[in-house]
Amino acid sequence: MDHISAAYIGAGIASVGMGAAAVGVGHIFGNYLSGSLRNPSAADGQFGRALLGVALAEGLGLFAFIVVILLLFVKP
Repeated sequence: MDHISAAYIGAGIASVGMGAAAVGVGHIFGNYLSGSLRNPSAADGQFGRALLGVALAEGLGLFAFIVVILLLFVKP
């Protein structure tokens, strides 16, 4: 196996992190919506924490995207 095919395999595996970030964002907002429907008076206080969780999950997705780009376009 040469370096090019190994880079493609590594990029495919690293791209799973982007999908996991999308699942994480959906999970965060789903739980926020569930909690805010159960206790509407506490929803405003928890919205900032939900946005922080989304920012961290998206940051991990961006790191996975950067790894994919580096594997595909930086020559060894």
